[in-house]
Amino acid sequence: MSYNLKEVMNKPERLVAGHRMCAGCGATIAVRGVLRALHEGDRAVSGNATGCLEVSSYMYPYTAWEDSYIHNAFENAGATLSGVETAYKALKKRGRLSEKDNFKFITFGGDGGTYDIGFQSLSGAMERGHDMVYVCYDNGAYMNTGIQRSSATPMYADTTTTPVGTQSNGKLQGRKDLAAIIAEHNIPYVAQTTLTQNFKDMYEKSEKAIYTEGAAFLNIMAPCPRGWRYETSEVMKICRLAIETCYWPLFEVDHGKWILNYEPKKKLPIEDFLREQGRFKHLFKKGNEELIVQFQNEVNRRWENLQYRCAQ
Repeated sequence: MSYNLKEVMNKPERLVAGHRMCAGCGATIAVRGVLRALHEGDRAVSGNATGCLEVSSYMYPYTAWEDSYIHNAFENAGATLSGVETAYKALKKRGRLSEKDNFKFITFGGDGGTYDIGFQSLSGAMERGHDMVYVCYDNGAYMNTGIQRSSATPMYADTTTTPVGTQSNGKLQGRKDLAAIIAEHNIPYVAQTTLTQNFKDMYEKSEKAIYTEGAAFLNIMAPCPRGWRYETSEVMKICRLAIETCYWPLFEVDHGKWILNYEPKKKLPIEDFLREQGRFKHLFKKGNEELIVQFQNEVNRRWENLQYRCAQ
Protein backbone atom coordinates (compact mmCIF):
# COMPACT_ATOMS: atom_id res chain seq x y z
CA MET A 1 0.00 0.00 0.00
CA SER A 2 1.67 3.22 -1.16
CA TYR A 3 0.84 6.76 -0.15
CA ASN A 4 1.80 9.79 -2.17
CA LEU A 5 0.38 12.98 -0.64
CA LYS A 6 0.47 14.96 -3.89
CA GLU A 7 -1.28 12.21 -5.85
CA VAL A 8 -3.91 11.71 -3.17
CA MET A 9 -4.70 15.43 -2.87
CA ASN A 10 -4.99 15.73 -6.65
CA LYS A 11 -7.69 13.08 -6.84
CA PRO A 12 -11.11 14.42 -7.91
CA GLU A 13 -13.18 15.38 -4.87
CA ARG A 14 -16.25 13.30 -4.11
CA LEU A 15 -17.58 15.76 -1.53
CA VAL A 16 -17.42 19.07 -3.31
CA ALA A 17 -17.70 22.75 -2.46
CA GLY A 18 -21.09 24.28 -1.85
CA HIS A 19 -21.99 22.63 1.44
CA ARG A 20 -22.83 24.76 4.45
CA MET A 21 -20.63 23.21 7.13
CA CYS A 22 -18.90 25.61 9.54
CA ALA A 23 -15.38 26.87 8.91
CA GLY A 24 -12.92 24.79 10.90
CA CYS A 25 -15.26 21.77 11.04
CA GLY A 26 -13.48 18.42 11.19
CA ALA A 27 -16.37 16.40 9.72
CA THR A 28 -16.08 17.47 6.09
CA ILE A 29 -12.28 17.11 6.20
CA ALA A 30 -12.77 13.58 7.48
CA VAL A 31 -15.37 12.69 4.82
CA ARG A 32 -13.21 14.03 2.00
CA GLY A 33 -10.26 12.05 3.37
CA VAL A 34 -12.22 8.81 3.49
CA LEU A 35 -13.67 9.19 -0.01
CA ARG A 36 -10.23 9.97 -1.48
CA ALA A 37 -9.30 6.37 -0.65
CA LEU A 38 -11.69 5.05 -3.30
CA HIS A 39 -9.82 3.75 -6.33
CA GLU A 40 -10.27 5.30 -9.73
CA GLY A 41 -13.25 3.77 -11.51
CA ASP A 42 -14.96 2.58 -8.35
CA ARG A 43 -18.25 4.15 -7.44
CA ALA A 44 -19.76 4.52 -4.02
CA VAL A 45 -23.16 4.59 -2.41
CA SER A 46 -22.88 6.88 0.58
CA GLY A 47 -25.36 6.84 3.42
CA ASN A 48 -25.70 9.60 5.97
CA ALA A 49 -27.55 9.70 9.26
CA THR A 50 -29.37 12.91 10.09
CA GLY A 51 -26.96 15.40 11.61
CA CYS A 52 -24.71 18.37 10.84
CA LEU A 53 -23.21 16.67 7.80
CA GLU A 54 -26.57 15.76 6.29
CA VAL A 55 -28.39 19.05 6.82
CA SER A 56 -25.42 21.02 5.49
CA SER A 57 -24.40 18.92 2.49
CA TYR A 58 -27.77 17.90 1.03
CA MET A 59 -30.54 20.44 0.62
CA TYR A 60 -32.91 19.04 -2.01
CA PRO A 61 -32.49 19.47 -4.92
CA TYR A 62 -28.86 20.45 -4.24
CA THR A 63 -26.11 18.12 -3.07
CA ALA A 64 -22.38 18.28 -2.40
CA TRP A 65 -22.01 14.52 -2.93
CA GLU A 66 -20.66 13.31 -6.28
CA ASP A 67 -21.58 9.64 -5.73
CA SER A 68 -25.01 8.16 -5.05
CA TYR A 69 -26.25 9.46 -1.71
CA ILE A 70 -28.94 8.35 0.73
CA HIS A 71 -30.11 10.45 3.64
CA ASN A 72 -31.67 8.15 6.22
CA ALA A 73 -33.12 8.77 9.66
CA PHE A 74 -30.97 9.57 12.67
CA GLU A 75 -30.99 6.01 14.00
CA ASN A 76 -30.63 3.70 11.02
CA ALA A 77 -27.55 4.49 8.93
CA GLY A 78 -26.20 0.99 9.51
CA ALA A 79 -29.47 -0.71 8.58
CA THR A 80 -29.99 1.40 5.45
CA LEU A 81 -26.60 0.72 3.89
CA SER A 82 -26.67 -2.96 4.86
CA GLY A 83 -29.95 -3.21 2.93
CA VAL A 84 -28.46 -1.45 -0.10
CA GLU A 85 -25.42 -3.74 -0.01
CA THR A 86 -27.69 -6.81 0.12
CA ALA A 87 -29.78 -5.53 -2.81
CA TYR A 88 -26.59 -4.96 -4.81
CA LYS A 89 -25.47 -8.54 -4.25
CA ALA A 90 -28.91 -9.84 -5.20
CA LEU A 91 -28.97 -7.83 -8.43
CA LYS A 92 -25.51 -9.10 -9.38
CA LYS A 93 -26.54 -12.68 -8.66
CA ARG A 94 -29.57 -12.29 -10.93
CA GLY A 95 -27.48 -10.77 -13.72
CA ARG A 96 -29.12 -7.37 -13.42
CA LEU A 97 -25.73 -5.75 -12.88
CA SER A 98 -22.54 -6.55 -14.78
CA GLU A 99 -19.26 -7.52 -13.15
CA LYS A 100 -17.95 -4.12 -14.23
CA ASP A 101 -20.41 -2.38 -11.94
CA ASN A 102 -18.11 -1.86 -8.96
CA PHE A 103 -19.77 -0.20 -6.00
CA LYS A 104 -18.51 0.35 -2.48
CA PHE A 105 -20.87 1.07 0.40
CA ILE A 106 -19.86 3.71 2.93
CA THR A 107 -22.13 5.30 5.48
CA PHE A 108 -21.46 8.25 7.76
CA GLY A 109 -22.90 9.22 11.12
CA GLY A 110 -21.99 11.56 13.94
CA ASP A 111 -21.43 10.25 17.44
CA GLY A 112 -25.04 10.94 18.41
CA GLY A 113 -26.27 8.79 15.53
CA THR A 114 -23.58 6.17 16.10
CA TYR A 115 -22.63 5.80 19.76
CA ASP A 116 -26.20 6.36 20.95
CA ILE A 117 -29.40 6.42 18.91
CA GLY A 118 -27.97 4.47 15.96
CA PHE A 119 -25.98 1.90 17.91
CA GLN A 120 -28.57 -0.86 17.53
CA SER A 121 -28.62 -0.74 13.72
CA LEU A 122 -24.83 -0.33 13.62
CA SER A 123 -24.31 -3.36 15.83
CA GLY A 124 -26.71 -5.42 13.74
CA ALA A 125 -25.01 -4.50 10.46
CA MET A 126 -21.59 -5.31 11.87
CA GLU A 127 -22.75 -8.63 13.37
CA ARG A 128 -24.29 -9.70 10.05
CA GLY A 129 -21.00 -8.96 8.30
CA HIS A 130 -22.21 -6.82 5.40
CA ASP A 131 -19.49 -5.71 2.99
CA MET A 132 -19.68 -2.06 3.98
CA VAL A 133 -17.83 0.63 5.91
CA TYR A 134 -19.42 2.58 8.73
CA VAL A 135 -17.62 5.87 9.42
CA CYS A 136 -18.31 7.76 12.63
CA TYR A 137 -17.27 11.41 12.54
CA ASP A 138 -16.94 11.85 16.27
CA ASN A 139 -17.37 15.47 17.36
CA GLY A 140 -18.23 14.56 20.92
CA ALA A 141 -21.83 15.80 21.28
CA TYR A 142 -25.16 16.27 19.51
CA MET A 143 -23.87 19.33 17.68
CA ASN A 144 -26.66 19.70 15.11
CA THR A 145 -29.38 20.14 17.72
CA GLY A 146 -27.61 22.40 20.17
CA ILE A 147 -24.47 20.79 21.66
CA GLN A 148 -26.12 18.26 24.00
CA ARG A 149 -23.94 15.62 25.63
CA SER A 150 -23.61 12.18 24.01
CA SER A 151 -21.86 9.06 25.24
CA ALA A 152 -18.87 10.22 23.17
CA THR A 153 -18.61 13.44 25.17
CA PRO A 154 -15.49 13.42 27.39
CA MET A 155 -15.76 13.89 31.13
CA TYR A 156 -16.03 17.44 32.45
CA ALA A 157 -17.03 18.86 29.07
CA ASP A 158 -19.39 21.83 29.18
CA THR A 159 -22.48 21.13 27.03
CA THR A 160 -26.02 22.50 27.03
CA THR A 161 -27.25 19.44 28.92
CA THR A 162 -24.21 19.21 31.22
CA PRO A 163 -23.67 22.93 31.84
CA VAL A 164 -20.87 24.15 34.04
CA GLY A 165 -22.09 26.14 37.04
CA THR A 166 -21.65 26.62 40.76
CA GLN A 167 -22.85 23.05 41.40
CA SER A 168 -21.60 21.35 38.25
CA ASN A 169 -18.28 20.75 36.48
CA GLY A 170 -19.80 19.48 33.26
CA LYS A 171 -20.36 15.88 32.23
CA LEU A 172 -19.55 13.45 35.02
CA GLN A 173 -19.10 10.28 32.96
CA GLY A 174 -16.19 9.25 30.75
CA ARG A 175 -16.36 8.69 27.00
CA LYS A 176 -17.61 5.37 25.64
CA ASP A 177 -14.86 3.40 23.85
CA LEU A 178 -16.88 2.57 20.75
CA ALA A 179 -14.01 1.27 18.61
CA ALA A 180 -13.27 -1.39 21.22
CA ILE A 181 -16.96 -2.31 21.42
CA ILE A 182 -17.23 -2.75 17.66
CA ALA A 183 -14.00 -4.80 17.66
CA GLU A 184 -15.82 -7.26 19.94
CA HIS A 185 -18.19 -7.96 17.03
CA ASN A 186 -15.27 -9.86 15.47
CA ILE A 187 -15.47 -8.00 12.17
CA PRO A 188 -12.50 -7.94 9.78
CA TYR A 189 -11.40 -4.36 10.34
CA VAL A 190 -11.79 -1.58 12.93
CA ALA A 191 -9.66 1.55 13.15
CA GLN A 192 -9.42 4.81 15.05
CA THR A 193 -7.87 7.88 13.42
CA THR A 194 -8.16 11.64 13.10
CA LEU A 195 -6.95 14.52 10.95
CA THR A 196 -3.22 13.84 11.03
CA GLN A 197 -0.69 16.26 9.58
CA ASN A 198 -0.36 14.68 6.12
CA PHE A 199 -3.55 12.57 6.26
CA LYS A 200 -1.51 9.39 5.74
CA ASP A 201 -2.97 7.52 8.71
CA MET A 202 -6.56 8.34 7.76
CA TYR A 203 -6.02 7.59 4.08
CA GLU A 204 -4.39 4.20 4.62
CA LYS A 205 -7.00 3.12 7.15
CA SER A 206 -9.83 4.28 4.90
CA GLU A 207 -8.41 2.37 1.94
CA LYS A 208 -7.99 -0.74 4.06
CA ALA A 209 -11.53 -0.44 5.41
CA ILE A 210 -13.07 0.04 1.95
CA TYR A 211 -11.14 -2.80 0.29
CA THR A 212 -11.24 -5.36 3.10
CA GLU A 213 -14.02 -7.81 2.36
CA GLY A 214 -16.73 -7.73 4.99
CA ALA A 215 -17.78 -5.21 7.61
CA ALA A 216 -15.43 -2.40 8.64
CA PHE A 217 -15.68 0.48 11.08
CA LEU A 218 -13.75 3.76 11.23
CA ASN A 219 -13.92 6.09 14.21
CA ILE A 220 -12.59 9.52 13.25
CA MET A 221 -12.24 12.32 15.76
CA ALA A 222 -13.67 15.36 13.96
CA PRO A 223 -13.48 18.52 16.11
CA CYS A 224 -16.37 21.00 16.13
CA PRO A 225 -15.46 24.69 16.52
CA ARG A 226 -18.85 25.65 17.99
CA GLY A 227 -19.11 22.81 20.48
CA TRP A 228 -15.42 22.61 21.44
CA ARG A 229 -14.93 26.37 21.22
CA TYR A 230 -11.60 26.77 19.43
CA GLU A 231 -10.40 29.13 16.71
CA THR A 232 -11.39 27.72 13.31
CA SER A 233 -7.78 27.72 12.11
CA GLU A 234 -6.70 25.47 14.99
CA VAL A 235 -8.48 22.25 13.96
CA MET A 236 -5.28 20.41 12.99
CA LYS A 237 -3.53 21.56 16.16
CA ILE A 238 -6.40 20.17 18.26
CA CYS A 239 -6.10 16.80 16.51
CA ARG A 240 -2.32 16.71 16.94
CA LEU A 241 -2.64 17.40 20.66
CA ALA A 242 -5.29 14.67 20.99
CA ILE A 243 -2.77 12.21 19.56
CA GLU A 244 0.30 13.45 21.46
CA THR A 245 -1.52 13.39 24.82
CA CYS A 246 -2.90 9.90 24.03
CA TYR A 247 -6.45 11.15 24.49
CA TRP A 248 -7.16 9.84 20.97
CA PRO A 249 -4.71 7.02 20.17
CA LEU A 250 -4.20 5.86 16.60
CA PHE A 251 -4.80 2.11 16.39
CA GLU A 252 -6.45 -0.60 14.30
CA VAL A 253 -7.84 -4.07 14.85
CA ASP A 254 -7.09 -6.09 11.71
CA HIS A 255 -8.83 -9.50 11.74
CA GLY A 256 -8.63 -9.58 15.53
CA LYS A 257 -5.05 -8.33 15.84
CA TRP A 258 -4.70 -5.09 17.81
CA ILE A 259 -2.06 -2.76 16.32
CA LEU A 260 -0.85 0.50 17.84
CA ASN A 261 -0.01 2.81 14.93
CA TYR A 262 1.67 5.63 16.82
CA GLU A 263 3.29 6.07 20.21
CA PRO A 264 4.48 9.56 21.17
CA LYS A 265 8.17 9.88 21.94
CA LYS A 266 7.20 12.17 24.78
CA LYS A 267 3.60 11.88 25.89
CA LEU A 268 2.19 15.36 26.53
CA PRO A 269 0.07 16.12 29.60
CA ILE A 270 -3.68 16.16 28.99
CA GLU A 271 -3.98 19.83 29.97
CA ASP A 272 -2.21 20.72 26.69
CA PHE A 273 -5.23 19.29 24.84
CA LEU A 274 -7.86 20.64 27.24
CA ARG A 275 -6.48 24.18 27.40
CA GLU A 276 -7.13 24.80 23.70
CA GLN A 277 -10.90 24.29 24.08
CA GLY A 278 -13.42 26.62 25.67
CA ARG A 279 -15.58 23.70 26.81
CA PHE A 280 -12.87 22.88 29.39
CA LYS A 281 -11.91 26.39 30.53
CA HIS A 282 -13.50 25.83 33.96
CA LEU A 283 -10.92 23.11 34.67
CA PHE A 284 -8.21 25.76 34.86
CA LYS A 285 -9.91 27.79 37.57
CA LYS A 286 -8.38 27.72 41.02
CA GLY A 287 -9.65 24.76 43.02
CA ASN A 288 -10.24 22.49 40.02
CA GLU A 289 -6.73 21.05 39.81
CA GLU A 290 -7.96 17.64 41.01
CA LEU A 291 -10.36 17.40 38.06
CA ILE A 292 -7.45 17.60 35.61
CA VAL A 293 -5.64 14.92 37.63
CA GLN A 294 -8.71 12.68 37.37
CA PHE A 295 -8.92 13.30 33.61
CA GLN A 296 -5.22 12.47 33.26
CA ASN A 297 -5.65 9.27 35.26
CA GLU A 298 -8.47 8.15 32.98
CA VAL A 299 -6.39 8.87 29.85
CA ASN A 300 -3.46 6.94 31.37
CA ARG A 301 -5.68 3.97 32.23
CA ARG A 302 -7.09 3.71 28.71
CA TRP A 303 -3.67 4.18 27.13
CA GLU A 304 -2.15 1.41 29.25
CA ASN A 305 -5.05 -0.93 28.42
CA LEU A 306 -4.54 -0.24 24.71
CA GLN A 307 -0.80 -0.86 24.96
CA TYR A 308 -1.50 -4.16 26.72
CA ARG A 309 -3.98 -5.27 24.03
CA CYS A 310 -1.56 -4.40 21.24
CA ALA A 311 1.32 -6.23 22.94
CA GLN A 312 -0.54 -9.55 23.10
